[in-house]
Amino acid sequence: MKSINDLIASAKTVCDRYRAGRMERETVREWVLGLGAYPAPHGDRVREAAEWFRLHNREPVSEEIVLVDIDRLQAISAQ
Repeated sequence: MKSINDLIASAKTVCDRYRAGRMERETVREWVLGLGAYPAPHGDRVREAAEWFRLHNREPVSEEIVLVDIDRLQAISAQ
């Protein structure tokens, strides 16, 4: 488990890169699924994001799925 500050910074970076089209969805999915355990509330958001990406793992994805992806990433970094 990394620090919460590291998690927040990483989640913001991943979200920004994904939103800008500089990171593939599969890379984002692998990043989320590779996150460890964190205390609440961030840990809850990490688990929710991991479950989302586990359930929505088929390509291609719709624009609506991408918007929820971004929402899940933003939730991880929310204070």
